[in-house]
Amino acid sequence: MGVHCPSLSPVVAGVGGVRRTPPAARLGGVPGPAPDPAAEMIALYDAAGAQIGAARRGEVYARSLWHGSAGVLLRSVDGERVHVHRRADTKLVMAGVHDCVAGGVVDPGETPEQTATRELAEELGVRGVALIPVHATAWESGPGPGLGGPEGLRCHLYAFEARWDGPVVTQASEVAESWWMPVDELRARLADPSWPFAPDSRVLAEWWLARL
Repeated sequence: MGVHCPSLSPVVAGVGGVRRTPPAARLGGVPGPAPDPAAEMIALYDAAGAQIGAARRGEVYARSLWHGSAGVLLRSVDGERVHVHRRADTKLVMAGVHDCVAGGVVDPGETPEQTATRELAEELGVRGVALIPVHATAWESGPGPGLGGPEGLRCHLYAFEARWDGPVVTQASEVAESWWMPVDELRARLADPSWPFAPDSRVLAEWWLARL
């Protein structure tokens, strides 16, 4: 199936980009109610990879609607390690499994590059690095636990790579724990079916690793 992939020129994380509506404002120093992830509006795609509208995240997952997701494989400057994390147990889909892509769904009006820039800053606190496009593909998970509705997830995936040796500051609502892992160890872990790993990121990571 054809995939519509917008501009694949390098971009710089933390520069420009569309932003999500910020969380509820604090009044008198008291935090407002936490936003409901299922109610968040995200971009809808058609099967060919073009944005066609928006819908609530919970509805998109429950009805197996096509949407977009973009993220970053964060690699050490020497190329020897990749940043790996375990997804928060409260995630709507694929909760608690391992991942090596800092990413998330494309917001209405965003490009995949803008999404990847935003997600890298939000999830890992990394800004101001060049993002190099790696791969884009259409992915259908099929049914399974933690994969949305009865037909699973349908998503256009966009991956980028960045190099970074600075501090990593994770977002608790997205990341349960994180660490740097040697690239060869990640390759071995992905070959172990008993190691729980996000299936969409597996598609991207295996493609990426096969070409190193």
